[in-house]
Amino acid sequence: MLEKSTIFDRLTLFLSIPIFLVIWEAISRAEIVNPVLFPPPSLVAVALYKWAVDGSLFLDLWMSLSRVIVGFVSGALAGVVIGILTGRYRLFSNLLTPLFQLLRPIPPIAFVPIVILWFGLSELGKWFLVFWGVFFTVWIAAHLGVQKVDETLIRAAQCLGTPDKKMLREVLFPASLPYIFVGLRTAVSISFYTLVAAELAGTFSGIAYRIDIAQQNLQVGQTIGGLVILGIVSAVADRGFGALSKRLVWWG
Repeated sequence: MLEKSTIFDRLTLFLSIPIFLVIWEAISRAEIVNPVLFPPPSLVAVALYKWAVDGSLFLDLWMSLSRVIVGFVSGALAGVVIGILTGRYRLFSNLLTPLFQLLRPIPPIAFVPIVILWFGLSELGKWFLVFWGVFFTVWIAAHLGVQKVDETLIRAAQCLGTPDKKMLREVLFPASLPYIFVGLRTAVSISFYTLVAAELAGTFSGIAYRIDIAQQNLQVGQTIGGLVILGIVSAVADRGFGALSKRLVWWG
């Protein structure tokens, strides 16, 4: 009975997206909705094919990924380091936590006008916006992770005469890694939707930029195709990071 249930679960998982596409195609072809504003997936696939054939899809994808990678790596590194410091030392926590709690709720898209003034149309502005979206998520995860470390481990290390630098490196950091990786995985998804705000800050390439241009020209098929590309890339990155975290933080 359990085996049949497992087969059924796998079948439904496999058929989920094909069934959705068939329903979408049927609704659009039957003109239950406006096919110009909601084209069927077959026409979206044609738009994606044309986008790929002229070579701009791969350039746009590369530019978007490069912005995500730079912003994510810099934001994650800063978030981990500062989160460990504010979680461990009261001085850093008192100085930075009130400021970060004030800045953290501000969405990256709110910075688009001022980023254009600060950085113009340079890549630095896009990196900054992705950095902003990633940093606070990773910081709060690292901060809480250090504070949740078992006091018994810390006292045992102190009794053995462990110096403070070694305590951070060999006790606090490994013990807080499960929390940090949760924050990092959340930040992967955040970096992709922050990318949309980043590419609206003024650029001439990128998936979100191409979506905006297609929308202005009423090329709805390419607009939806761009959304599909963003969704696929984001999902692959999330799944990949999830698999990596299970291997690296097997004790979490």
